[in-house]
Amino acid sequence: MAERPEIPHFPRTASVDAYGKGGFYFGDMSHVGSLLFLPDAVWGWDVTRPEQIDRYALQRVFDNANAIETLIVGTGTDVWIAPRPLREQLRAAGIVLDTMQTGPAVRTYNIMIGERRRVAAALIAVP
Repeated sequence: MAERPEIPHFPRTASVDAYGKGGFYFGDMSHVGSLLFLPDAVWGWDVTRPEQIDRYALQRVFDNANAIETLIVGTGTDVWIAPRPLREQLRAAGIVLDTMQTGPAVRTYNIMIGERRRVAAALIAVP
């Protein structure tokens, strides 16, 4: 994977206003590609397929583990079960993992943000 940029796309948390056509609309801006929505910022994410999701791909989540109770992973249009080692690493960091296709993930994330829950989302863009 490419080196992670150190400047977020958006400097705070945000809900997702729309998704599709290969990207997302949030905070009065749009982005083509996958995104990580963390409590402190929204970051570009190099992942395009669920099989690419590992500890390295989620390093920003692990770096912010003290601010996250639930990680919602939007797996694009695929159904994916996270490998046991990744589930165990997240559990050890105190993070509950919930995986689903990107559409339901966006809706669930937005509800949880509205409830002011300590949630993050790793969302794979869909066509």
